[in-house]
Amino acid sequence: MSGTSAETLLDHPVVIRVAGDDNAGFYRPRPGFGPGTGPGGLLIEAYRWGALTAGSAVRTLSLLFLLPFMLVNLAVWTRPPTGGTGGIIGPVCRLLAATLTAAFVLSIVGVSVDLVGWQCVPYHPCIRGRGYLSWLAHLPLGPRLALLALVPIAALRLLWWLGARSSRAFEAFPADSGQERTGGGEDRIDRPGFWNDVLVVQRLRAIHVAVGVGVLDVILLGAQIRLRPTTVAYVLLVSACGLLAACVLLLCLPARRSEAGPGRGPVDLRGIRTLRRYSTTLTVLALAYTVVPLEPQPPRAQLPGYEGMVAGLIAMQAALLVVLTATTLHQRRRSADPAAIWLGGLASPVLAAAAVAAAYGFSAALVYRVADFLDRAEIPNPARPNVAGAPPLEPPVSYRWAALTGLVAVLLVAVTALWRIVVTRHRRRRAAEEVVRRDFPDPPPEALPRLAAVREVVARAAVAEKLGSVFVVFLVLSLLGVLAVALDLFGIGPSKLSTILSGTNGSASSVLAVVTDVGMYVIGLVAVGVLVLGLFSYRSEDTRRTVAVIWDLGTFWPRTVHPFAPPCYAERAVPELAKRVAGLTGGGGVIMSGHSHGSVLAAATLLQLPAEVLSRVALLTHGSPLHRIYARLCPAFLGDSVLYELGDRIGWRWVNLWRDTDPVGGPLFSTHRPDEPAAVPGPAGTVDRRLRDPRAIVVDPEDTVPPPIQQHWPYHTDEAYAAAVRELAARLDQPGPVPGHRADVRGG
Repeated sequence: MSGTSAETLLDHPVVIRVAGDDNAGFYRPRPGFGPGTGPGGLLIEAYRWGALTAGSAVRTLSLLFLLPFMLVNLAVWTRPPTGGTGGIIGPVCRLLAATLTAAFVLSIVGVSVDLVGWQCVPYHPCIRGRGYLSWLAHLPLGPRLALLALVPIAALRLLWWLGARSSRAFEAFPADSGQERTGGGEDRIDRPGFWNDVLVVQRLRAIHVAVGVGVLDVILLGAQIRLRPTTVAYVLLVSACGLLAACVLLLCLPARRSEAGPGRGPVDLRGIRTLRRYSTTLTVLALAYTVVPLEPQPPRAQLPGYEGMVAGLIAMQAALLVVLTATTLHQRRRSADPAAIWLGGLASPVLAAAAVAAAYGFSAALVYRVADFLDRAEIPNPARPNVAGAPPLEPPVSYRWAALTGLVAVLLVAVTALWRIVVTRHRRRRAAEEVVRRDFPDPPPEALPRLAAVREVVARAAVAEKLGSVFVVFLVLSLLGVLAVALDLFGIGPSKLSTILSGTNGSASSVLAVVTDVGMYVIGLVAVGVLVLGLFSYRSEDTRRTVAVIWDLGTFWPRTVHPFAPPCYAERAVPELAKRVAGLTGGGGVIMSGHSHGSVLAAATLLQLPAEVLSRVALLTHGSPLHRIYARLCPAFLGDSVLYELGDRIGWRWVNLWRDTDPVGGPLFSTHRPDEPAAVPGPAGTVDRRLRDPRAIVVDPEDTVPPPIQQHWPYHTDEAYAAAVRELAARLDQPGPVPGHRADVRGG
């Protein structure tokens, strides 16, 4: 489990680091402080990477702000398996990722340039008593807008800094020359160089920065043209639109070029430098043109063109989401077993819709909360009539409808989740009753309360599989929401409805205003809840284990879609583990023991190792989400076929331990009990070993309480774990070294 201490992993009070650093290191029991070997006398070693996925509370909270970027980056890795490169799902996800960067810039522009520079500063009541804003009133409009335009540029630079800072620690492990990409794009997790995407991130980062400043340039120049149309302004505006068009074309190209040869990167660095120079020069020219103090009439209402650009961007996202959904539905028909895939293969559009919803929810909450603050909570609407001197700040109506659809989505998704939990409770309890009855056939009367507790734990562990309809409801609501806002471009969307309502007797408009405010507060509470959850995941071990499943999943895959997503820790962990395991096999066989997400890292590592190393490696997984989560959610990369291929590569020297009480891990190939035949033929049927949990429901004669219900942690203290280690050690092909030189490498 990421974040678990090395002492806990090794079950030893004193450990030393023998390789790696503070971010990710290899640890062994310190000599002279108790026994330093594991079952069968094997030398034990633990790999702890907790600082890569958690770290300080400040870093954890800062990464949570990148949640929409993480979700859209994950979407491309959850596509249905098609036997190819995924068709247009990759380009569509990259385009959606670029719109999220544009939406981020638009929200900052809405706060700094629109609300502050255009709407608030010209009105004395807005800047009254605010020295930090009143000095802007002494600047002409042009210089004021140009100065405030530096705020979204600084925000983009902050995202750049977060990514660059992360890559130094998380993606800094150098790949060997033999691991350079040799082709294949995004289709195989076992390709050499799959985890070496530093240059890909650099290329995407340059494109996304160009998208961000291009959006800013279009807004500034569009507003200037409305005030003083000149040839220079039109030339610069066309150049800015050309920059955005070039970014779209670049994003449609493969994230990883298959023609990159040995020793060459997967991207053209000269093209990156050209794009950077062009976007920088154009932005400087746009700011220089804006700063010319040709003062127009005092501005009224919103920044010209801003609301239309917000609506246009949402319309573009709606179109991309529809294309992604249609493409995913089409491609899942080519899958061998769509029913075995989570949501039937709809995970990509669900995650993409979640990214769009989170981005616009946070943007709407930010813009409206700043507007509330600037106009002293006196936004003029029928619910709060305008008072004398109150500045008429007007955030885009698209954000208002984002709040409304967000409120509806939160309520309906919550109701659907509760409904599914309730209606499946009887079925889950009945299945849990069967498990408990077979594990403890003749319980004494005094053990009945304990038996009921075990039954409830088993039933709760199966909740996640019953919530698929919740995500389908969310996807439908998200598509309807963005489509409704997109209709604004045709004059029949929320803006038109708002105009109609404003012409009524005021009751409908008042209700709309109140619901909008409620929606804003709900979105704000959701954002605060995410931050609080992230903070508690750092401080509380139990909460961390719950959050870590989703967070580790989102940060496991390379950043081939959005460069500002939280860093991919596997880009360091997998090559580092591969090198360490290859080195250890020189002195004997290696048993890779991976718990929880450590089993996923172990599988990814083994898929990168050559055959001569694999012949001296065995695999022990426990509490593993490889099938329960990864094979169903990411079937194109870690599906059942990949798991079978991994078993073949290591000669099926593989044991997987699982429990019915575990809400994360589960069987990989067969759910059979120890006294039953395997559900699959061949050596795959010998991999899974079910453990009874708890060990007993009555108090041992030498104890004072019943044995604990272990659930997801720990496994390595169970006798079945030691037996599996001894079994795998006996099966390893080791002609030379003595057993004491074998190593048990435990993933955290």
